[in-house]
Amino acid sequence: MSLRDAEGWKKCCEANTDSYGKAAITYAERWARLMEGRIEKGNNIADMADECSHLANSEGISGFMYGCAVDILSQVWKHGEELRKWHNLKRANKSGGVLNPALLTVG
Repeated sequence: MSLRDAEGWKKCCEANTDSYGKAAITYAERWARLMEGRIEKGNNIADMADECSHLANSEGISGFMYGCAVDILSQVWKHGEELRKWHNLKRANKSGGVLNPALLTVG
């Protein structure tokens, strides 16, 4: 996985050793690697992030874990800013941090 912040990734891995946190980290790394393979073939994040997300999900992650993975990758991964923008545009927010996909709307 191509990192822009190897120290940040290391700290994240060290802080998430329980089964829940480790599953989110494992998912994030697998997702990033799948996307990198597609990027090398000329695809962009918007064209394949959803599909790669589903392919990477062998842990049965929760919405919160997905949000954590996006947040982690947006901070440490080489293509993280592009992933953050795609994720937020998909969720209708063009600026700021990472929107939490686990939020409920009651209406």
